[in-house]
Amino acid sequence: MDSLKILPLAITMMAGPQIMSAVILATAQRAVRVSLGFVTGVLIGTSLGVAVMLGIATALGGAVDLGSSEDKSSVGRVIQYVLVALLILAALRNWRKRETVEPPKWLHALMSADTRKAFETGLLVVLLMPSDLMVMLTVGVHLDQGHGSFVDALPFIALTTLVAATPLLLRVLLGHRAASAMPGLRDWMNNNSWLVNIIVCLIFVVLILA
Repeated sequence: MDSLKILPLAITMMAGPQIMSAVILATAQRAVRVSLGFVTGVLIGTSLGVAVMLGIATALGGAVDLGSSEDKSSVGRVIQYVLVALLILAALRNWRKRETVEPPKWLHALMSADTRKAFETGLLVVLLMPSDLMVMLTVGVHLDQGHGSFVDALPFIALTTLVAATPLLLRVLLGHRAASAMPGLRDWMNNNSWLVNIIVCLIFVVLILA
C-alpha cells in the first residue's frame, strides 16, 4: 500500500473555511492557546473521520468488489467519479452565486473564541464539512483498494494536522511580520470565499483523477 498517493488530499482537507478558521485564530488574542486547541480538534476529527470512512469502505468492499485503483471501470473508481461530478457542480454553484456568497457566519465568532470553542471548531470543521467527508471517503476507498489499514493513513492525518498548524507556525516563527500580514490574508479570504471554494473543488478533482 503506497500511502504517498493519498498525501496530496491533505491539502484539500484544510482548504476553504478550514484554513480560514486557522488564520482567524492565529490573529486572535491568545493566538497560541486557541490555535493549539483548533489543531488538536483537527487531529482528533481527522483520525476519527478516516477510521469511520475506512470502515465504511471496507464494509462496502465486502459487499461489492471495489476493484483495483488502477482499473478505471472499477466500483471504487466509479465512486470517485461520482465525487468528481458533485465537486464540479459545487464549483459551478459557487461561480453562479459569487456575487452573493459569503463565508459562514460562525467564522466571524472565532475572533473571540476560547480554547474549548477553538477545539470544537477544529473537530467539527472536519467531521461536518461535506468536502472533508468526501476527501476522507476517498482516502478510505483508496486504502481498501490497496489493502491498506488505518496505519497507512497516519501520514495523511499528520500532514492534514501540519497544514492546520501552518498559520500558527508562521505566527510563532515570523513574529510581528506574520501578525501584521495575517489580518490582510484573513480579510481577502473572507471577501473571496467563493473563489477559495472553487479552487478547493478543482484541486480535489485533479487529485482524484490523477
